[in-house]
Amino acid sequence: MPRVLLVDDDRKLLSLLERGFRFEGFEVQTATLGVHSVELAQSERPDLVVLDIGMPDLNGFDVCRQLRARLDVPVIMLTARDDVEDKVRALDLGADDYVSKPFAFDELIARVRAVLRRRTGDATERLAFADLVCDLSTREVTRGNRTVALTPREFELLVYFLRHPRQVLTRDAILEAVWGYELAGDTKVVDVYVGYLRQKLDSPQLIQTVRGVGYALKG
Repeated sequence: MPRVLLVDDDRKLLSLLERGFRFEGFEVQTATLGVHSVELAQSERPDLVVLDIGMPDLNGFDVCRQLRARLDVPVIMLTARDDVEDKVRALDLGADDYVSKPFAFDELIARVRAVLRRRTGDATERLAFADLVCDLSTREVTRGNRTVALTPREFELLVYFLRHPRQVLTRDAILEAVWGYELAGDTKVVDVYVGYLRQKLDSPQLIQTVRGVGYALKG
């Protein structure tokens, strides 16, 4: 199970990110202060750090500099500013990637997985369930001997189900993990996209409805 350290002084956002990463199968540590984040990184040795630039004590640039001096850990930086100079500075300090707020959670999780794959040298990752195979590096989905064409959002939804096989997933959890902040509270979109997936996978029973709760990939 990959371990991630989330660092942000926005406690509400931090809580949402923590839940999202746990749903995605990560072990999570959190920090709201820069100094504490450096201490946690040294003691817990996470596989990756997601770091906000605008911290109240040490800013994210200083934290990144200290992490780089003490540890070989990948860092993805978050900021409310979409400023080229900030991006260049972050990358020059050794950050592996940079995400501007507001962002969709599925974009952040995709970037995290991409950085981890680069670090481990594993450029190919496949998820499978029954005769359904999803190649994350090529974004190709096959069912038996046929290719299934999916939109980017349908693909992310399928990946979420494949990462949690046979688990009952609530509509709210799916919405948060796949759509992030874009459609907060509008769980009807989950039902619509599950319908799209069922049609394209040609198997209404593969993703089963759990009445009053959500869905489960069971087949």
